[in-house]
Amino acid sequence: MKGMLIPILFALGTALCWGMYGPALANARSTVKPPEWSPFKPYVFIGVAYLVIAIVGGLIAMKVKGDTFSYSGTHSAARNWGFIAGCLGAAGAIFLTSAVLISKGNTALVMPIVFGGAVTVNGLFQYSKFRSNPDLQISPVLWAGMLLVALGVILVAMKTPHGPPKKVAATEASAPVARSDSDPYSPPGSSE
Repeated sequence: MKGMLIPILFALGTALCWGMYGPALANARSTVKPPEWSPFKPYVFIGVAYLVIAIVGGLIAMKVKGDTFSYSGTHSAARNWGFIAGCLGAAGAIFLTSAVLISKGNTALVMPIVFGGAVTVNGLFQYSKFRSNPDLQISPVLWAGMLLVALGVILVAMKTPHGPPKKVAATEASAPVARSDSDPYSPPGSSE
């Protein structure tokens, strides 16, 4: 377990950064009604940030590790699969950007689906990759975990605060307040 501390810290760093990705996108949407620009305008600078951080960070890390800068021959898998991974990451980013910006910044709904879904997709992919191995034993806890992830996504999306409570007049203070469907921070049909 001691050797896992650094990977766990990096994974937590990823969760922190990606968890704040949605709220940062929510701040990138147009506040002018009607919008004067497309909700995809921030995506260009998301791409610029990816490009700069990935290339500069990758080159620095390669240099620190004493790696070569070759991508041919035996190094072609890094080029080919790295490009595929980058395409998947960029496609995921545009889907996430679309979901957050089109939902008017409703990250409380979008982010649990994204990250709970990602964990489940990874588990299903690993299962399909190794299921033909006759020695593979799948614990039923895997399926229970996926069910709990789905339940967790629903609970987190439903119970995360969706904006400040509506202000009520003194005469209405004793009556329960229901959110309007036009509230951009409240999912459709939400009453909390």
